Amino acid sequence: MEANPILFRDLTYIFLAAVAGGVIAWRLKLPLILGFVVGGVVISPFTPGPHLSDLHTFEVFAEVGVVLLMFSIGVEFSIPDLMRVKWIALGGGTLGILLSIGLALGTAKLMGWNMMQGFVVGATISVASTMVLARMLADHHAMGKTHGRVMIGITLVEDVAVVFMTVIIPIFSGPGEGRFARAAWTLGKAVLLLIPLIFLALTVVPRILRAAARTKDQELFLLFAIAICLVSAGIAQALGFSVALGAFLAGLSISGAKDLHEAHTVLIPLRDAFVALFFVSLGTLVVPQIIVHNLQLLGVMLFLIVFGKFIIWTGVMRLFRYSIWTSIAVAAGLTQIGELSFILVEVARKSGLVGDEVFTATLAASLISIFLNVFIMRGVMKWVDPKLPAEKLATA
Repeated sequence: MEANPILFRDLTYIFLAAVAGGVIAWRLKLPLILGFVVGGVVISPFTPGPHLSDLHTFEVFAEVGVVLLMFSIGVEFSIPDLMRVKWIALGGGTLGILLSIGLALGTAKLMGWNMMQGFVVGATISVASTMVLARMLADHHAMGKTHGRVMIGITLVEDVAVVFMTVIIPIFSGPGEGRFARAAWTLGKAVLLLIPLIFLALTVVPRILRAAARTKDQELFLLFAIAICLVSAGIAQALGFSVALGAFLAGLSISGAKDLHEAHTVLIPLRDAFVALFFVSLGTLVVPQIIVHNLQLLGVMLFLIVFGKFIIWTGVMRLFRYSIWTSIAVAAGLTQIGELSFILVEVARKSGLVGDEVFTATLAASLISIFLNVFIMRGVMKWVDPKLPAEKLATA
């Protein structure tokens, strides 16, 4: 088989961009993912200089990064910890999503947008990135603290909500009559499919990994772990769910089995390489010309993400009787959007509900909000962290 020189050239560009961007971000004490994204912008077909020839191929590779990272998050996250925050995660998470959509609909009316664009914008800003948040919490050593557990619990509910919203959004592109009945029927089928998926993850995955561990062969164990990640993600996608949810459930299924955590350890180097590829690939999708012509839309979205969501989540946390300091910490962490927002806005774009300008503005708003979130989290945690240890580990 003859090697494709274009593919290898593009792959070289991607990893050189990741290295250069990562080093610059590290020197500036910023998250590496920001450096990766900026590196992607540099090699984008929409900017001068060297650029990738085939974006679609690397979008597929990038999806593997999402799968491996969500598997790792699942392994690291404790089910007992999740149960401690189940009420704020389920009730508060759902309420926060609805309030974010409501805020965007109100803004749409003020700005003269059509209501469907307002709904799509609200849906995209309502979901923070679990991937980015997990990295932030790890940097602050807060994954096991109350605000860390609450944030992850909320974003996991948002991840599931994205699944349902991707099912609902295309329905609104069809005839107006009977939309809500069709949406309810489609959602009901999705819930019925999710139950056996969870059952399979909790019962089958640990057995397969224990069988692989008995071989005492590191290479074979690594292959089993990769296969489980990809198969779980593939089954989830085949059932209409996101690959991220399938991979997370596979990781969560072994989170309580310490003897199987080696599956996470052996995947870390491979995961980090694909995660870098994922964020560089996102950067290649930025179209500066569209952003320049839609600065008002971008500005409104950033206002809703940073200020709107901060107020919403502070209020929701207080409603569930968390302390003001925990409420502020959680609200600060959720003032960003990420990869799942791209999925939602892409579904809306393909359904003809929004145009390219909303997709590009969403991408730009995500990158800027992640950048701002770094400084928001640093400032807020420096201020509230001394006040957090005195409170109980769970207040709701």
